[in-house]
Order: sequence, then structure tokens, then C-alpha cells
Amino acid sequence: MSRALRFAALITIFLAWPANAILPSAPVGEVDAAPTADKTIEQSQNAGDDTRISDRISGIFAELPAFADIKVEVSEGVVRLSGTVSDADARDRAENIAGRVAGVVAVVNEVERDLSIDENLSIFGKMSDLTGGFVAALPLLLLAIITALLIGAAGYLLANFGFLWDRITPNQFLSELIRSAIRFVFVVGGIVIALDMLGAGALLGAVLGGAGVLGIALGFAMRDTVENYVASLMLSLRQPFRANDHVLIDDREGRVIRLTSRATVLMTLDGNHLRIPNGQVFKAIIVNFTRNPQRRFEFELGIDADDDPRSAMSLGRRMLGDLNFVLADPEPTARITQVGDSNIVIAFLGWVDQREADWAKSRSLAIASVKDALEEAGFALPEPIYRLRFDGRTDPLPIGRSNSAVEIKPSAKVRPKPERLEDQDVRPENEISAMVDKERQSGGDRNKDLLDPDRPQE
Repeated sequence: MSRALRFAALITIFLAWPANAILPSAPVGEVDAAPTADKTIEQSQNAGDDTRISDRISGIFAELPAFADIKVEVSEGVVRLSGTVSDADARDRAENIAGRVAGVVAVVNEVERDLSIDENLSIFGKMSDLTGGFVAALPLLLLAIITALLIGAAGYLLANFGFLWDRITPNQFLSELIRSAIRFVFVVGGIVIALDMLGAGALLGAVLGGAGVLGIALGFAMRDTVENYVASLMLSLRQPFRANDHVLIDDREGRVIRLTSRATVLMTLDGNHLRIPNGQVFKAIIVNFTRNPQRRFEFELGIDADDDPRSAMSLGRRMLGDLNFVLADPEPTARITQVGDSNIVIAFLGWVDQREADWAKSRSLAIASVKDALEEAGFALPEPIYRLRFDGRTDPLPIGRSNSAVEIKPSAKVRPKPERLEDQDVRPENEISAMVDKERQSGGDRNKDLLDPDRPQE
């Protein structure tokens, strides 16, 4: 390669080599950092810019009474503030205003707070201004209060039209609920209109926001109470039972006294008051024994394993059919339920009309009648049999009478003569029903009963 070509190549490599690889780096602290402001500082200052900036800031401060004692000096775009203000917030606001003027490079804030007694007693002057403003706004305030009271009074007047709401609602509970809603809406509406007249929209938004958060918190805290209240409303609409109905709510049995806005009141079969929260009643399994007057009873009897179960079933059905309190339609039935080692268990079933015969009495007398009929026909009602096995390698047990024992003859077993079927009383027991009727007539909260006999029952 020629010398000219090699020289050209060296020149090319030298020009392409990074500058910081050849030139030494500047010491730390000697290189000015790049400006961090949003706008770049001009290299030169135009004549009169400092005067213009000073006049502009001084003019702004002159229009603000809080900045009347602040002095402004400008040099090369740097603004120096000095003087006194009445509070620390005014000092920061003055610096912010000065920094926003075009052409300002930096602001040196040397403003101090004036701690003199005369200056700080100006709060009384502010209170005087506030008092004067309140007196000036007093007519508007009174007008807003009167408007809110009139709107609220209109809501209460509309809610007091009880005959109207009782007519259009299915029960008194829902009517009272609508009345309360009307009162609430009108009162809140009156307050909103009054605050809007006073120009306090921001305050209204804050109050409503706080009320919403408080409502959510109360909703979680009173979840059971709200659930019980809603269940009361649904039960009053669905009417799952009537007053004095014999019901079984889960495992709680009794006759219904009343349905209130909080609980269902029962009278148990032993005469005690039982209050069940409506939230539990609404979710419970309810058995109404009064809804259908026909009710079936069932009982089981065992016969010996050697006896004929078909004959026993036929005899039991005939015996049940002969009882005057057992209905012929549906007719009595019998079925085998179990075959044991020493007996055969037969279930006998019959129907009664609860309006004419008590279910418990009828079942009890039916059991006795079928048992007597089976025994008279020669069917054995077996007892439990235990088989004992003795080890032959042991001595026999001393079983037998001693010479000194006195023989006692068992007395003959006398069976009383059963009553005639015609003399047996199976009339319904009305003690609990009479107690419920008396309670409903004399109860202090009978007007709050949500059970309505005129409404269709679910």
C-alpha cells in the first residue's frame, strides 16, 4: 500500500475515534449541570427586562392587601423578595406568584412573618367581616329554612293520608313503610333545595358522600336486622299461615298468635309463648297441620314370627274401619315394615278429620283397639328373647327351690273391661286454640298483626 493511502486511513481512524477517548475528562464540580427548569435560560438579558419584571410583580402585589409590605428587587432575572407578611401561607403564595411571571429565572424568598401584636389582632377584623356577611345573608338563610320546612311539612302531610296508602297497599306494614319513605324523601329534598339556595353545593356533596359511606358501614353492621326486616315484608305478602294455625317451623311447634314486623309469635302446645325472628321463619321449613283438615296417623305393632302377617293386617284394617273417628276415604291400610328374628313388624295407617277428632287421641285409641283385637284373635305380641349358652365344663348353676322356700302362687291377672268405642272421647282439644284467641283479643299489639285473612294464602 502506498504512503498516501496509509496516511488517509490514519486520518479517517483519528476522526472516527470518540473525543472523550482522546481528551481528558473535566474534574468533578467544574462542569455546570444542565438546567432542570422547564424552560431554557436565555444566554443574554434584554435591556429593561429586570425593570419590566419588577414592575409586573410589584403591580400584582399592590392589588393584594396581604402582600402590600413586600419589596421586589430583580437582577438578571433573579427576583429577591423581602418584607413581612401576616402568616406563613402568604409567604409561600408570594413566591409562587413571582415565579410564574415570564422572564423570571429564580426567586429568592426573604419574606418574614410579622409577629407584631397589632398585625396579628386582625383576626378580630375578619370575624367582624364574617359577622357582617352573616347578617347580610340572614334573609336568604331564613328563606332557605322556610322552604325546607314547607317541603318537609308537605311530605308529612302526604304521608298522613292513611286511608289512601292503606287502600293501595296489601297490608299495614307496607303502608307504614311507604309513609316513612315519603317523609324521608321530602325532608332530604327540602334540605337539598335549601343548600342549593345558599350556594352550598360542595357541602351538600360532602354530606351525601359521608352519608353513603356511613350507610354502607351500617348495612354491614346491621345485616341481620335488615334481613329480618325484609323477611317480615315478604311474609306479610306471602301469608304462609293464618292466625291460630297449628304449625311446625323447623323443630318448633305451636299455634300462631300473630306475625309482627320483627318476629312470628307462637304458643307452644304446653302454653308458652315462643318468638321466632322472621329472618329464620322465612328460610325455615314450615309444616302447617291446619291447612288440610284430613291428617293421617301411623303406628307399628309386632306379631310372632310364626303368625300369619296377612291375617293380622286384614284384622287390623277391619278394626280401624270400625272406629267411628277413622275416615273411610281414604281407607285404613297396613303394611309390613320389618321382619326380625322373633317378630314381624306391621305398620297400621288411618286418617282422621281434625275438625271432629283430635289427632293424638285418635292415634292413641287406635293403637289400643288394634292391639286388643290381635290378642283376642290369638296373635302373640312377642317380647325380646335371649338365648343363653352355658359351658359344659363348668358346674351347673344351683337352679331350683330350696327346702325352706315358701311357694307363692301367682295371683290371677285380671284385665279391666275396655270401654265401648261409642264412649271414647276423641273430640279435638281446644285449650291452646282458646288461649290463642284470648291472646289475640287482649294483646296490646294486635293492631300490628300482619296476618290478613282477606289476602290469599300461599
